[in-house]
Amino acid sequence: MNTHEHESAPDRLGEYLIEKKIGAGGMGSVYLATNIHNDQHVAIKILPSALAREPGFVERFHREIEALKKMHNPYVIEFYDSGVENDIYYYVMEYVDGETLTKRLRREKRIDWKTVVNISIQICSALKASHDAGIIHRDLKPSNLILKDDNTVKLADFGVAQLFATEKLTVTGGIIGTAEYMSPEQAEGKRVTRQSDLYSLGAVMYVMLTGRPPFSGKTMLAIIQKQKYGQFDRPGRYVDDLPIWLEEIVCQLLEKEPQKRFPDAYVLSRRLQEVINKYEMSTSDNTYALSGSDDPSVTPTLVQSASEPEAGAGTLMQGLMRAQLESESTGSKLSQIFDNTYFLLGMLAVLIAGGYFWFQERELTPQEMFSQGKQILQQPENPEWYTARDKFLLPLLESDPEQWEEVVQPLMERIKVYEIRSRAGMTAKRRSRTGPLNETQRFMLLAQHYLETGNLTQAEIILSALVDILKENSENADNTKQNEMQDLAQQMLNELQNDSSRTAERFIMLTQSMANADALVNENKFDEAARVWKALIILYEQDQAQVAKDMVQKARQKLETLPALKQAAQTKSDSQKENTNND
Repeated sequence: MNTHEHESAPDRLGEYLIEKKIGAGGMGSVYLATNIHNDQHVAIKILPSALAREPGFVERFHREIEALKKMHNPYVIEFYDSGVENDIYYYVMEYVDGETLTKRLRREKRIDWKTVVNISIQICSALKASHDAGIIHRDLKPSNLILKDDNTVKLADFGVAQLFATEKLTVTGGIIGTAEYMSPEQAEGKRVTRQSDLYSLGAVMYVMLTGRPPFSGKTMLAIIQKQKYGQFDRPGRYVDDLPIWLEEIVCQLLEKEPQKRFPDAYVLSRRLQEVINKYEMSTSDNTYALSGSDDPSVTPTLVQSASEPEAGAGTLMQGLMRAQLESESTGSKLSQIFDNTYFLLGMLAVLIAGGYFWFQERELTPQEMFSQGKQILQQPENPEWYTARDKFLLPLLESDPEQWEEVVQPLMERIKVYEIRSRAGMTAKRRSRTGPLNETQRFMLLAQHYLETGNLTQAEIILSALVDILKENSENADNTKQNEMQDLAQQMLNELQNDSSRTAERFIMLTQSMANADALVNENKFDEAARVWKALIILYEQDQAQVAKDMVQKARQKLETLPALKQAAQTKSDSQKENTNND
């Protein structure tokens, strides 16, 4: 066993012997292991110690475990066991002897459309099981899909999955997922739904068919902007033999508005199966008689009996017109009743009266009140938020605080921030009316600008310093407006520091960058590696998160050892040249 391959993992966890590292992601590393009792190969995912120290990540790791426990589907990785040993959090799952879809695409560039349909139908089955269990995957992408040699699919990595019932871990609105496969609503930090996973599947199908994602760019921000506002090329532009029915499915999956996509994974799987049926029919020499089948994949064809004399066009049209008129002039007793004008007017009056009394007298259930309040808060900040608070959310807290406090309180905090921001003159309309900003407002808006543009570290520095200053000033003076600004700054800082999705993205960025630098060193590209380490130090040296501090320290250590690495490489090169000359 090569200990260097899994330096962050012990030799053994529970009843499992660790063999080697086989994968890594934003939420941990995966190792191949063996059960000491039955020699069964398993995969073990370990939460990095750096993330275990960050707030929210142990909860998210447990959430991934709970998601896998709910999964019972042949196309989803099977969960076996979990535990904590010496402060190391881990869980054990099925080991699949195969390759990721990413590796397959790197080797083959594109996949033929029939195989794409087969793979996609399996993914639909996995997503249906996930959605039926109340789980949205949120990170469906090629690297999370494992293919066996026979093209059987296994969906893995529920590390950023959202349980429908879990509100507390997702109220910050952070962007979680992979940019190339992220739905527009996910890119905006809005609530994700089943249709969000279907969008990601559409992007995966697109890249399988064409060899490229629907949207690409030099930066994550550029890709996200295209996901929200850009228009992709139809896949038929890159694939000559692509059936039009399959192209339409992919394009519908990539609709910007969730309601324009398919309603669920089951309906999508049926449509994908129809593609195969339609293609086989279109390429078959058989002629099908008109039938009463409800199957939309069957195209009816009129077949005329050879024994009947051929009728002219005029005769056929005359017969069809007569049959239609007879059908319309006669009808059942029920249809004649419904054709009566007085009956229809009476029914209309009953419906109007019934609808009036329904809406006047019917009280909303608590769940309906919560849903309506939450729906209002999905809109941009506006005075309707107060309606959501007063009409829907506050009554829930007053009637049953024990049941509703956990999910309602985060929404109330958002409304409180909006209220303070409005009273402090932080909205755009009020700024235009009130004129120049004071110093506190200027720094608050600067922090907000950094938040909106993704410079979270700088936003945290400004907010933290501002909170300290305002706290000190509030102790020496009684200023209501200043206290409100302090509350707002503190609330924004709390949301920023508690946003575990931000830490996940930061961890991915840091680990990938360090891995890239190590790869450059192995290629003797020392100057390029040094630039990466220096860039990480510049970007993250002021970041207070422990994972950032650890990586900055490691980057500094790498820079210190760089001269020795260069010297060792030079010595090795000289030795090889000398041996070559001697030969």
